[in-house]
Amino acid sequence: MNSKQIHLPQYLDYASTTPLDPLVFEAMTPYFLEDFGNAASTTHTYGERAAKAVKQSRQLIADAINALPEEIHFTSGATEAINLALKGAFLTYRHQNPHIITAQTEHKAVLDTCAYLEEIGAEVTYLPVDPEGLIDLAQLEASIRKDTLLVSIMVANNETGVLQEIKEIGKICQSKGVWFFTDATQAFGKVPIEVLNTSIDMLCFSAHKIYGPKGIGGLYVKKGIQLTPQIHGGGHEFGLRSGTLNVPGIVGLAKATQLCLEGMEETYGRLKNIRDDFESEMEKAGNIKVNGKNAPRLPHFSNFQLLNEEAEAFILRNRNKIAVAQGSACNSALVQPSHVLKAMGLNDKDAENSIRVSWGLKLESKYSNLNILF
Repeated sequence: MNSKQIHLPQYLDYASTTPLDPLVFEAMTPYFLEDFGNAASTTHTYGERAAKAVKQSRQLIADAINALPEEIHFTSGATEAINLALKGAFLTYRHQNPHIITAQTEHKAVLDTCAYLEEIGAEVTYLPVDPEGLIDLAQLEASIRKDTLLVSIMVANNETGVLQEIKEIGKICQSKGVWFFTDATQAFGKVPIEVLNTSIDMLCFSAHKIYGPKGIGGLYVKKGIQLTPQIHGGGHEFGLRSGTLNVPGIVGLAKATQLCLEGMEETYGRLKNIRDDFESEMEKAGNIKVNGKNAPRLPHFSNFQLLNEEAEAFILRNRNKIAVAQGSACNSALVQPSHVLKAMGLNDKDAENSIRVSWGLKLESKYSNLNILF
């Protein structure tokens, strides 16, 4: 029986998710087939081997951000980690410190969690951003009160790739005696992050953004911070997150982290050159206007307004050629004007007419033929 070859569009949505690296798959495979034991069942060899793999993976990830292994807690992904950090902190300290500070451009996992916390008594300050997507550090400092519990500002925005001044934010938080939680999901494995020299108290990350498996992520919690668990039933993960550990996923997360760190400098330079060349050519041709262009950005992100065509029409016309995003994956069920771009000052029309292109490791050509589609 003859089968027709399926020609998939060129994938340019790496900010949404990434393909599994074959080396990651190879590292995970034994923990599905031979070393399938429960890491909590250490009375026999199967459990011991699984527990050893988890311990080694925890150490590798801790080393990647200059943390202690017992400060790394595995979760199902960044969304769960965000909920654990924000809800867990508020429920523990709500009576003394009910105030939380975040930004209008945070991921929906942060914004929706903060909205829920407001319903149960939290007071939340949502900081605006400038046209490049950056918060005002002086405004942040002025917003911190005596009853402020924590500041939640992401390292890199998931729609624009704009990088906040994390080190300075950490200094402000430390000087004011409040905790600094950061959503590092997009930046983890892409740019160097060290929790000690940036005064980060909590940080979340996810494997599927770095060529690892879906369904596994984690939360760094600085030693001494007490969080109220959100999942009960066995006291796993140092009592913070119950549930049988996803050993293959944890091994995959660690391997993906290792590979990203080893290739970080080369990958950063290569993808930045591709992005910069593309944006320069398209702007000269009058095809696009880049959102957040003058801010520090992750090297593989480009969020831009289409100047000669509606974004919906562009995506529909090229849906068999390229895969790109309009808005972010977390809002894909209903395409609405991006809350990130609107916070940066774009009107509904310009926000709706913007698309996000994100490059990755599996490029087939310098521009992936994107420039010829305009």
